[in-house]
Amino acid sequence: MAAAGGEANPHAYLRAVAFLCVDRLLVPVVATATRMARTAGALVSDKEAEMAVVLLQGQDGRRAMLAFTGLDSLQLWQEGARPVPVTLDVAAKTALAEGAATLLIDPAGPFTLAIEEVLLDNLAAGHRLLETQPNVFGWAVPTPHRPRMPSE
Repeated sequence: MAAAGGEANPHAYLRAVAFLCVDRLLVPVVATATRMARTAGALVSDKEAEMAVVLLQGQDGRRAMLAFTGLDSLQLWQEGARPVPVTLDVAAKTALAEGAATLLIDPAGPFTLAIEEVLLDNLAAGHRLLETQPNVFGWAVPTPHRPRMPSE
C-alpha cells in the first residue's frame, strides 16, 4: 500500500497530512456477529453483535484501517457504516492498536491518502505535523503536563 500522492508531490502530501492534524476524521464502524442463533424455521440470525473498525488487507498481507474526511465519502464507500468522529492522532493510535500498517483516508476517492510508517507512528504518539515555512515541515510535540504546585 503506497502513500497515495506522496511520491509525485511530497509537499502536497505532507500539507494534506498537516491539514488533517487540525481537522476531524470519520472512522467507520460496522456490526460484526459474535453469536448466532437459529429460529424455529431453521433461519440463522445474529444473537449478539459488537461494533468494530474496518480493516482491509492488501495482497502483501499488510492491513489498513479506513477513515474518511466527510460523511459523503464514507457513504460512497459503504452506506450502512456508522461514522465515529475522531482526531487524526486517535485514528493513528487505533490503527496501530488494531495491527494496521496504514491509515487509509478516503479509499473511495476522489483523493486517497495513505499514512504509514514514521508518519503513522508520530501521529499515534500525539505529534502534529506543521508546515513551518513554505514546503518545510516539522513536528509539534506535546509537552508532558506538570501539575502546578500550590506555591506557584
